Amino acid sequence: MASSRQYDIVLLGPTGYTGRLCGEHIVQNLPTDLKWAIAGRNAQKLEPIAQELKTLNPDRIQPDTLVVQLTSSELKELAQKTRLIINCVGPYHLYSTPVVEACAANGTHYVDATGETPWVKLIVDKYHETAKANGAIIIPSLGVESAPADILAWALVKQVREALSCQTKEINSCIKELKSSGASGGTLNTILTIFDWLPSSELMKSLKPFSLAASTPPKDIPRESIMQKLLGVRSIRDLGTLTTSPSGIADVTIVHRSSTLMPEFYGNRFVFHQFLHVRNAFIGVAVHVGFMLGLALLALPPVRWLVRKFVYAPGNGPRKENSLNDRLEYHAVATADQNTPAPQRVFGKLTYEGGMYLLTGVLMAEAAMVILKEEEKVKKVSRGGIVTSATLGQDFVDRLDNMGCRIETKVFQY
Repeated sequence: MASSRQYDIVLLGPTGYTGRLCGEHIVQNLPTDLKWAIAGRNAQKLEPIAQELKTLNPDRIQPDTLVVQLTSSELKELAQKTRLIINCVGPYHLYSTPVVEACAANGTHYVDATGETPWVKLIVDKYHETAKANGAIIIPSLGVESAPADILAWALVKQVREALSCQTKEINSCIKELKSSGASGGTLNTILTIFDWLPSSELMKSLKPFSLAASTPPKDIPRESIMQKLLGVRSIRDLGTLTTSPSGIADVTIVHRSSTLMPEFYGNRFVFHQFLHVRNAFIGVAVHVGFMLGLALLALPPVRWLVRKFVYAPGNGPRKENSLNDRLEYHAVATADQNTPAPQRVFGKLTYEGGMYLLTGVLMAEAAMVILKEEEKVKKVSRGGIVTSATLGQDFVDRLDNMGCRIETKVFQY
């Protein structure tokens, strides 16, 4: 990890809900000799955070405190000081484009927790080639959207290659269980402001399954039936009854970016689908219709104004004690790309016990450590630029396993 830069990591936005949790994870779990800093726009807000972090583990290098405004000149200076920025400043589409620009231009690695697919498309289109040319590894969407789905898909593709000696044609994935104490104010605010930011027509363009593709997508993509489109429900062998997943759009676009960044690994015919598991078809229809109706209503400015009256303020969220029993479990089935009537299939599962925002902090911090420790390997696999969590590979899987986020795969014997 030797470097001429002053810091290994700068945590930008530690005063926010997710930022605080990420800072706590760094203090309690990352190497005690890590050279790092916390950075934000307000010194008075940063100082209490620095003191809180110090009390968690006084026997380590404490972070410096940096006051930085989100201007090109100050962000350039910040990017040049550090090897990597963990960015927790959201909504990302409002505040974080200059952060990505500074990292791309200065060869500074970067991770964030955005679930804002339209914004990810914007930064890919504007900064991917610049980041690649300057040796920067930039990984957005390293939170619950969309790292769990992405790294589970990668693990399944790896198992298919190793156990069956072929590529993967399709993965059907679902959130089997999501027990959460609620969304933070920042998440809710992001959902509302993204409708203010983009016209509906532009929003829809960015939400196509291959909108973030890095190379040519497959030509023979399976189509949904009319009933599946209308009702959202389907039954898939070994996964059960499934419906539309609210995080599905973000997850699908990220996984397809992974597959088109590494087509030699996933295969040229690879397609990914993300769903939500439900007890029965009636509940599935209700979830689908409710979700689609909710999106339609949020497109109306008066509805967004009303919703803002009832959400957490940005920077706040569920109390830690309320998140103790939170749980996340994904199930997925990969189908091998075999020219037989019944191609073989592989089952995968990801589980995590704990708060979803804590998991997001873990995902970002552990991904940062993979990039710092295995920089050349990640550059070789990802080819650099704006990439995905899947390019971190087994090193990321191993670090997550040590933090209680477990991934298992097995070949079906029938």
